[in-house]
Amino acid sequence: MASILDGISTRIFADGADLEGILALASDPRIQGFTTNPTLMRKAGVADYAEFARRLLEQVTKHPISFEVFADETAEMRRQARLIASWGENVYVKIPITTTAGESLASLARELSESGVKVNVTALFTPAQVELITAALREGAPSCISVFAGRIADAGVDPVPIMARAVEIMADAPRAELIWASPREILNLVQANQVGCHIITITHDLLKKLDSLGKKLEQYSMETVRMFHGDAAAAGFTL
Repeated sequence: MASILDGISTRIFADGADLEGILALASDPRIQGFTTNPTLMRKAGVADYAEFARRLLEQVTKHPISFEVFADETAEMRRQARLIASWGENVYVKIPITTTAGESLASLARELSESGVKVNVTALFTPAQVELITAALREGAPSCISVFAGRIADAGVDPVPIMARAVEIMADAPRAELIWASPREILNLVQANQVGCHIITITHDLLKKLDSLGKKLEQYSMETVRMFHGDAAAAGFTL
């Protein structure tokens, strides 16, 4: 596993909002950053957004970490973004590609980025969206563009050509990095690396499968047979 990971240049960011889980992963050399979002925070039972971030940033001081605005009106998004950015030098502010009504937030992303806020523009799905945000971030601070490759695949569309095209587009903004967001399997890490994607976000549950990377298929077959046999015995099945 180590040799294969050593050959992968795509950086792994852990995606989640479990405080203890994030802190445990902060010492894992394979993890080079973190991302959160309001949905993950709600699922994790986070009640106080700012307090959660404060406790996290007390101990995660070097890894990049993204926190998302949750307003739906530009002026309030701007206020939240500047507040979140003030929490730490390693903080990136997630800005959605549009409002819930479909209004583009490219101009807000440009304004924030050019004023020094590290933004992570999220929920992109198409090359046209990548082109728009790349142009917005070209002259700004270090930034990320999150393309939801996993959800693209959920729609029955192969995300690999889209991600490869995104890499090409973003060459025009060298301070922006492409994130392969919402992966569904460890294969996506290999695919992200093959197309030159800078970062992939992986959930805590999916990270457990990293140990399978590079495993011999014959070995994996035997382990699977033994798992089925052992579980049947443990269940006490009889016929």
